[in-house]
Amino acid sequence: MGRPFLVTIPNGAGASDSESWALGANEHIMQVILIQDVNNLGGKNELVTVKSGYARNYLIPQKLAVEASASNQKVREEKLKVQAKKEAKLLAEITEVIARLKDGNLKVGAKVGTTGKIFGSVTSVQISRSIREQKGYEIDRRRIQILSDVKEVGTYKASIDFGNSNVAELEFDVVAE
Repeated sequence: MGRPFLVTIPNGAGASDSESWALGANEHIMQVILIQDVNNLGGKNELVTVKSGYARNYLIPQKLAVEASASNQKVREEKLKVQAKKEAKLLAEITEVIARLKDGNLKVGAKVGTTGKIFGSVTSVQISRSIREQKGYEIDRRRIQILSDVKEVGTYKASIDFGNSNVAELEFDVVAE
């Protein structure tokens, strides 16, 4: 075995502005644009700074990231604009649905005894079915949370989580079938 040797690269010879040398460790740093979410690093279309070895040996070959070149930066900006437009359209649709759901109380039928008590209780499945039949919207039962136990005929409240911190409160009337 021979002796290890040290190669010194003069300032500006082969190193670009986006890359720099960490003193002592001889490690390159570079910027990449993430194509997919990467745990403990960042989300899709995010610009992150990582060690060049990590980028070149893992992120880029696994198609998790691309180098942050000028052309890739422009593509990223276009994708972010398109995503912002989609989110604005989705938010407008969610606002419309919330307004329609709040327009008039929802009626949920339940089997009732002679004292006005319900056999069992009203569930999110029944509320989802009532929304579909009365309002014309298909809402997943897992997004509906009933705020109190429903054990008798009356008016109650439920919240519907549409995601992205869009939550609507809905009043519903429990009526005897």
